[in-house]
Amino acid sequence: MQDTRNCVAAIAVNMKPYRTAIVLGLTATLAPSASARSAIDAIVSGGGSEPDQSVSGTGKIKGPDYLECVPFARQLSGIQIYGDAHTWWKQAKGRYARGSEPRVGAVLAIEPHGNSTLGHVAAVSRIVDSRTILVSHANWSIPGKIERNVTVLDVSPRNDWSEIRVWYAPSRNLGASHWPVAGFIYNEKPGEANAAPRRQTKPRHEDPIGAIIAGTYRGL
Repeated sequence: MQDTRNCVAAIAVNMKPYRTAIVLGLTATLAPSASARSAIDAIVSGGGSEPDQSVSGTGKIKGPDYLECVPFARQLSGIQIYGDAHTWWKQAKGRYARGSEPRVGAVLAIEPHGNSTLGHVAAVSRIVDSRTILVSHANWSIPGKIERNVTVLDVSPRNDWSEIRVWYAPSRNLGASHWPVAGFIYNEKPGEANAAPRRQTKPRHEDPIGAIIAGTYRGL
């Protein structure tokens, strides 16, 4: 029995270098190399593993076409309002002219609706007709994605731009939702000559095409 214990002890002593080598080998395998750690550190710190990409605090990859709607609308329109999109309409009161007429350069202020609790803002880039405009905005169809010159359709029964449908890229069509609109904010002071007041609503029968679009047409 004593000889057996001595034999086991001898094996254990002889195996120690091998155990050390195995542990070191596993450590080397599992631990990232210096170059790998440098790449990871660069991504986390904002440098990115590819040109113009970084990882935000929320874990979303941001590139040159990633932006929230508020700073993008501010950049395009020159309207210096900060804070969530749903606060822009009230913040503009007394500082900027407001109205219901779309104009190139104005900010379209969309109210919270459905799952959207923060609202949305977009810059008008073109007037197509009395019910159609193009806008440039960010963070709508795809989180953080910038979209330029996409269609917005007025579906309000009275053609007063109080209700719209917005182009939705994944479906390559207008989105089905009817979004409530606070109005348009213009980069000018209230009361200036070219400030547009909120439009007087028109009787239903004067805009049958709009009523058809809105799904409320009942005939003359």
